[in-house]
Amino acid sequence: MAALLVEITEQLTVTTADAPLAALRAAGILERITTRVGREAAGALAEDGVSAVTVAAGLGTTRSKALMLLLTAQNG
Repeated sequence: MAALLVEITEQLTVTTADAPLAALRAAGILERITTRVGREAAGALAEDGVSAVTVAAGLGTTRSKALMLLLTAQNG
C-alpha cells in the first residue's frame, strides 16, 4: 500500500505541473476516499474493543487524538 501511495503522490505532482485543475480534482477524490476508509477502519477498531492507547501507539499520536478518532467513528 505504501508503494502505491508514493506512486500516486508522484503522479499527482507531475499532474499538478501539467494540469493543476485535474490534480485538484484527483486530490478531492482522494480526500473523500481517505475520510470514508479512515472512519470505517476506526469503526472496526472500536467494535473490536481496541483501546485508544493501542491506536495512539499504532498511529504515533496522542491518546486523546486516537480517542477522538474512535468516538467519531462510533457516532458517524
